[in-house]
Amino acid sequence: MNPTVQLFKSESFFQNNLKLFVNRCSEDFVVPFHAHEFVEYSYVAEGKGFHHIGEDIIPVHKGMLFVIPVGVPHVFRPATANVSEHPLIIYNCLFNSELIHTLSIIIQEQEIRNHLTDLEKNRVPYVSITDYSQRMEELMVKLYRESAVPGIGSSTILYTLVSQLVVTTYRQIHQATCNEKENATDMEHILHYLDQHVNERIRLSELVNISGWSERHLGRMFVTHTGRTFGAYLQHLRIQKSCELLKNSQHKVSLIAELVGYRDVDSFYAVFKRITGETPQGYRRNFRAEPLN
Repeated sequence: MNPTVQLFKSESFFQNNLKLFVNRCSEDFVVPFHAHEFVEYSYVAEGKGFHHIGEDIIPVHKGMLFVIPVGVPHVFRPATANVSEHPLIIYNCLFNSELIHTLSIIIQEQEIRNHLTDLEKNRVPYVSITDYSQRMEELMVKLYRESAVPGIGSSTILYTLVSQLVVTTYRQIHQATCNEKENATDMEHILHYLDQHVNERIRLSELVNISGWSERHLGRMFVTHTGRTFGAYLQHLRIQKSCELLKNSQHKVSLIAELVGYRDVDSFYAVFKRITGETPQGYRRNFRAEPLN
């Protein structure tokens, strides 16, 4: 059953000419699951809890920043009901289409202006990143203080700070995208290495020297890029290679097992049967019994 989504309208938040609203709040269980007519940057300043956003539930902690496009439903919830002792503190920076148009004049790079427009038009998913440098926290605090106690030139300062927040966040999003592409290329190199050395005894720890990644990160990369753990991927690769040899050679099963990296024939039989549902001899027999088209 989908939860009811309440719409937060712009006029409830933007009472000034800036079309900007910044606050610091302690989350509770009262605020409803909601969407809004404006873009929201939310920064986790203290505590732990959960962010219900779209159909996802994300555990949150200090240093996480979310960029929420127009129309995407969400709500933060603290980890416990004892919010006085274990508060979840969030900085929110909200701005609507009017400020986006103003920022599009200030921001020179077309790709960042396009990003803002995509957020406004709900053409991109929400963003979740971690502020390792604490640069975003610094900007959020400055935004909050300047909007809470405005002085001469506050409008200019706030526009500048929002621009910096948008650009700094976009830089990190862009860097993360580049890293994913680089990781994908590096992962292809790892998979090619396994394909060429499938007959050898290969351990995940040995691939650390090839990839330059830690063993833990390498394990995560296998799951991300193949949908399987390293061990499961290697088993499936070996069985795939053995199926090709069973179809295209006259080698004995014991030799095929050795050629795909198994030193123990019984282990090969067990894994082959578990993955294919057949024995190696049965697979070869059934393949050769198939009629030619």
